[in-house]
Amino acid sequence: MSPNRMLAQPAGSGPIVVSGKVTDENKEPLPGVSILIHNTSQGAVSDVDGNFKITLTKPNELLTFSFIGYKTIQINSGNRSTINVELASDHKLLNEIVVVGYGTQERKNLIGSITKIDPSETKGIPTGSFDAQLQGKVAGVQISSSTGVPGEAINIRVRGATSINASNDPLYVLDGVFINSTSNQTFSTGGKATSPIADINPSDIESIEVLKDAEATALYGSRGANGVIIVTTKRGNFDQKPKINFSTSQGWAKAAKLWELTTGPEHAQLVNEWWVNTGKDTPSLNRTEANRPFRAVSEGGRGLPEEQQTYDRLSEVFQTAHLQNYDLSLSGGTKTTKYYIGGGFNSQESILKPITFQRASFKVNLDQKVNDAVTVGVSNTFSRTFRNQARAGDGPAGGLLQAALHTPTYLSPTNENGELVGRAGFDNTTLLLKYYDVNSTSLRYIGNLYVEANLLPNLKFRSSFGIDYNNYDESEYWNTYLIAGSPSGLATSSIGQYTTWINEQTLSYRKNLGAKSTFGILVGNTLQSSVLSRTAAEGRGFANNSFTQISSAATTTSSQNWSKNTLTSFFSRADFNYGGKYLADISIRADASSRFGQDNKWGYFPAVGAAWRIKQEGFLKDTRVISDLKLRTSYGITGNQNGIGDFAARGLWAGGSSYEGLPGIAPQQLSNPDLKWEKTSQFNVGVDLGLFDQRITVELNAYRKYTSDGLLTVALPGTSGFNTYWSNAAEISNKGFEFSIQTANIRKADFTWTTNFNVARNVNNIEKLDNPLRYGSRDLILQQQGSPLYSFWVYKQLYVDPQTGNTVYEDVNKDGKITVDDRQVYGSIWPKFFGGITNNFTYKGIDGAVFFAYQYGNKIYNHNKFFGEGGGARDAARVILASNNDRWQKPGDVTDVPRPDGVNVNNYRDGGSRWLEDGSFLRLRSLNVGYTIPKVFTSKLKIETLRLFLQGANLLTFTKYTGLDPESSASSAANQQGIDLGTPPQPRSIQVGLNITL
Repeated sequence: MSPNRMLAQPAGSGPIVVSGKVTDENKEPLPGVSILIHNTSQGAVSDVDGNFKITLTKPNELLTFSFIGYKTIQINSGNRSTINVELASDHKLLNEIVVVGYGTQERKNLIGSITKIDPSETKGIPTGSFDAQLQGKVAGVQISSSTGVPGEAINIRVRGATSINASNDPLYVLDGVFINSTSNQTFSTGGKATSPIADINPSDIESIEVLKDAEATALYGSRGANGVIIVTTKRGNFDQKPKINFSTSQGWAKAAKLWELTTGPEHAQLVNEWWVNTGKDTPSLNRTEANRPFRAVSEGGRGLPEEQQTYDRLSEVFQTAHLQNYDLSLSGGTKTTKYYIGGGFNSQESILKPITFQRASFKVNLDQKVNDAVTVGVSNTFSRTFRNQARAGDGPAGGLLQAALHTPTYLSPTNENGELVGRAGFDNTTLLLKYYDVNSTSLRYIGNLYVEANLLPNLKFRSSFGIDYNNYDESEYWNTYLIAGSPSGLATSSIGQYTTWINEQTLSYRKNLGAKSTFGILVGNTLQSSVLSRTAAEGRGFANNSFTQISSAATTTSSQNWSKNTLTSFFSRADFNYGGKYLADISIRADASSRFGQDNKWGYFPAVGAAWRIKQEGFLKDTRVISDLKLRTSYGITGNQNGIGDFAARGLWAGGSSYEGLPGIAPQQLSNPDLKWEKTSQFNVGVDLGLFDQRITVELNAYRKYTSDGLLTVALPGTSGFNTYWSNAAEISNKGFEFSIQTANIRKADFTWTTNFNVARNVNNIEKLDNPLRYGSRDLILQQQGSPLYSFWVYKQLYVDPQTGNTVYEDVNKDGKITVDDRQVYGSIWPKFFGGITNNFTYKGIDGAVFFAYQYGNKIYNHNKFFGEGGGARDAARVILASNNDRWQKPGDVTDVPRPDGVNVNNYRDGGSRWLEDGSFLRLRSLNVGYTIPKVFTSKLKIETLRLFLQGANLLTFTKYTGLDPESSASSAANQQGIDLGTPPQPRSIQVGLNITL
């Protein structure tokens, strides 16, 4: 920058008019530069030729010149009438520091595919866990929140899924600690599970990096096959005065819509039709119009259909939920010490009574310079997470939503004596809400202690010890008013303790070779051990409902289990940067796991990558349009052992068996000494492009992943004495592309508008699987060679015959009958495209953001609709959805809803494709509007910043899906995704709040 001084204007002559021109480093004019008078809202903007004019009330005003993509400068006007300014480029994105495996790099020097997310953009979305808030923010990362219950597990897939039985979840690293992301829940909540990631307060997070390709994840070896999510929490700064931040919000959430049910009279009419139709189909049933269930009471019936009442149970179990959040932090530092202390409390009611989620957290990060060469530090995360849980998935006993949704609307909640009773095999919703008692409390500590020493000018040593400890306490009590507690009460308790400790040492050397060239090498090792212990007890037979403790039960049982695994690792990486143009690195990691056979404990995971910064070549260096251009490529192998038992390769015996009345043992698991690592190779090629001084940035990646030696439980013949054993018996491929673009659309003094857009496609295929595997309710999910994982296996409905009202299915084998042999793979949960788009705006003190997430081309099975249409035809057994009003009733009716005829007969065959729907959606994930009070006002109150905000989540969803939520899934299990049953939708929410910095 070089402001040019011109002739002075005499002081004291009234308003001072200052004019000038703003240019870049190449002397080209810069239009749209903001010029503001310090501590005021007065300013000007440079025109198309870079010229500006501003009127000052006095001399010696401080002028601020700012423009996106350039360094902001301040200039004292003095007594000048003309000021010419040159702004230097500020490629913040290129120089952004990105956390990589065991280190950091400038973005411009990255070879791997890594996405960095600012959590401040997403932390307000009321989900419970920060990973759910990332949906649509990272190209190639598919995130599905399968329920509207806060704090429950989500499904996150980085570049597809690589395994059938082993885990497909990414590795989470919090401040250098490999943390547990597998639910510790043991109680049944209809297939749902809690998320351990919800124990972490999003407000404590400074940055999140998602590592996607093999070059980026290779140093994590056995943990990197499914991607790595690195979470860095906030820390203070050296020589920083104490800073206090406080934020709070209050909000409300509600279901966007509920199921539309038939009225009592409509339901009764349908039951009558079903009665008569099944009598015609099977005369021996003796079901006729004369003896239909809903006929006049005088004829021995229940009353005519039009005489039936309608009872609304859905409104009883759903509510407008209250949301609240409080965060307070203190950060700062001296010349030798820096600190961050934070506390938070988050409380979220679910829209489904009586579910609640509450998290209290406390964070302490401290770094201390012992001397010029040695620094020590600690990271501490404490949390207590309480959940009032509920069965919100599959299964009738204790199922809140099932009781409300699947009980026929014509059935009264009371019997002839006026007593509350359950109906149609489900609990009474009023009693269920009154006596529901299922709770869990998670006490968690995640900590890390490190020492870092500069042994030589270019040689650094670091040692750390980290721990992840989780005490998970569950309890439930079902009294005699509820089905699960019949006939004399049931109480259950389980306490689990999960502990992981990890010790790491690294030695790194980095040498500046001059002429922008550098060389670095890293060597290190990791020792890790994980232990899970659990004690559970159950009591049945209580004298009355006043006794709820297991010690008061007539019959008690208990169980105890313990499991442990260890991992030993060595790793190394070397990288070379020649002239800032040519980048290369190579790495290898060796892991030894206690889970595998004696001769297969070690796995070796190499990776190599290279990049060419074409922009730095002479033929592009002076090109103004292209501000960055880089080609990247990499290849590597990563491993997977997660999701299998700690003793998967061993032959196991179990005690507790009885032999002639005496204690004994029995074989439990067949050994497989040949069991070895699941391995995934990945090739990636990418392009990074920046245009117009990074006003437009583009990233494009294409990849292919291939998993071999897939870990799988293989069925055994019954004569072996075992059901299954672990083997390496599958191969799976994933290939796809990722595209993201960021643009600065408008850059004015008072108004800015930026857009971030990403889209990705992943094609998944099972390359090798000897025998098909079926999962999910009614075997709806089929895994077979040649098809994608999580494919739907259905009877394909062609049409409803207008003359008979019967469903016509595709007869695949042309044998004239519809049997299980006619089921076929018809779609999967994988979208053809998915991603997100964010628009950010600022206008003076107002800021706003609009974020949409989307996916296109995936299928979802509407099992609620099956039971609401097909199952509802059974008298007093299921609720009827209003869509049944479109049923076939007479010859000539054209519809896709057949006549009522029963369940799994023909028209309502479970597994019919009529309930397999398009799950595509476009969702307004969040809408934020904030206003920062001008400093001219807040400074008088000693407040640095004061911001008020309004935030909405899930305000709009555009979808063809006829259920409540196109992301719903009845189960958290990986192999049962995409089946919507008994699941509350993600709610719409509105929150208001404020942020204060002192």
